[in-house]
Amino acid sequence: MKIDMERKLTAQNGITEGVIWKQLLIFFFPILFGTFFQQLYNTVDAIVVGNFVGTEALAAVGGATSTIINLLIGFFVGLSSGATVIISQFYGARDGQNVSKAVHTAIAMSLIIGLIFMVVGLIFSPMALKAMDTPEDVLPLANTYIRVYFGGVLFTVIYNVGSAILRAIGDSRRPLYFLIVCCLVNVVLDLLFVAGFHMGVFGAAIATMISQAISAVLIIVTLMRTPDCYRLYLRQIRIDMGLLRGIFRIGLPAGLQSTMYNVANIIIQASINSFGTETIAAWTVFGKIDGMFWMIMDAFGVSITTFVGQNFGARKYDRIHKSVRICMAMAMGATVLLSTIFLLFGGGILGMFTQDAEVLSIGIEIMHVTAPLYFTYVCITVLSGTMRGTGESLVPMLMTAVGTCVLRIVWIFTAVPVWHDIKTVMFSYPLTWAVTSVLFLIYYLQGGWLRRQIRNHFGEPEKQQ
Repeated sequence: MKIDMERKLTAQNGITEGVIWKQLLIFFFPILFGTFFQQLYNTVDAIVVGNFVGTEALAAVGGATSTIINLLIGFFVGLSSGATVIISQFYGARDGQNVSKAVHTAIAMSLIIGLIFMVVGLIFSPMALKAMDTPEDVLPLANTYIRVYFGGVLFTVIYNVGSAILRAIGDSRRPLYFLIVCCLVNVVLDLLFVAGFHMGVFGAAIATMISQAISAVLIIVTLMRTPDCYRLYLRQIRIDMGLLRGIFRIGLPAGLQSTMYNVANIIIQASINSFGTETIAAWTVFGKIDGMFWMIMDAFGVSITTFVGQNFGARKYDRIHKSVRICMAMAMGATVLLSTIFLLFGGGILGMFTQDAEVLSIGIEIMHVTAPLYFTYVCITVLSGTMRGTGESLVPMLMTAVGTCVLRIVWIFTAVPVWHDIKTVMFSYPLTWAVTSVLFLIYYLQGGWLRRQIRNHFGEPEKQQ
């Protein structure tokens, strides 16, 4: 078994040997489009519900509902990044035996956590909606949507960990293909259930759950059929405690970082709820558009994490530093372009979701505060992904906790009561991005984090190439 696995890893690995900017782009675009189609799940729900049901239903599928879902799913995506790093490092080091063990450990972990999320979501999410001051006219619809979603959350968890495995070995295309198929299914089912059968929010939720189930099945079948060392065997799905500790050591801080982001966003959502249903709907609509920015940032983050992870496993430290500079330039260019598009055409894009004049006005106001300052976030996603790829996860989490989450909460509780308008709430985002980016730049440039990870993984410090 071991000899066969090592033989399958002898082919040239573009991530550790190819032209850096080309390899980053080859990896980046499938992730970007894949994230786009994943985001399209809820975006299609919002468009169909907003146009065929009404403003209350639009607020129900976004707003507090979306924030709670993102809280749990964001935690798992962060946790699964630990599996991405572990597998990518083993794959870069051509250690097929441990690649296989890590794959089966990651799948076992996803099954356990998915079931936990289902129970927790079904029991506690209705209480969370009330605690976030969801308006009475929105609450029943929001409860319906979130209960159906968490009833099928296991599918979402399985798909995400399966995608993390494929991306860790450098395959970002097949997760994209699966999402394209499933999003087309979601569009058809949304129109059928909501516009055709008039099932409202319940129909939108069922359509999303069925689509996510299809994506989970496709990803598992792919892992079971691959001839490579990351092949999934159902009978071998079990926890390797040593590898699980490694996954948690890297992934848990990333999961907690995502959780802190979302806790801060829950507090912001509660503040937004105090402005009324129109503002909640506007925030929901803007969130779908704003998601384009986060799709791009997430794609760069995943790309650099996998790229650094494999090159770190191969001990090619010079490629790590070069990839950071190249990825930073590409991310900054994409951000400036997207900000320009939003500022020039934002009103028309918002109009795709609703024709309510008040909702559109508030949405444009929100966009004009945040979009011009997206660039202040770029350093966070690239540098945190870089550090995580080497196994450095705790300090980036702490910097994010202080620079972004804590400061954002302080702003909401101190500045918003004094200047109680939506612009003050929105300014909490670029303010905290800028502070955290400065922290990451200082920490990255001092270099001790990389020397420490080299020592931890390979023994005595090596001369960096």
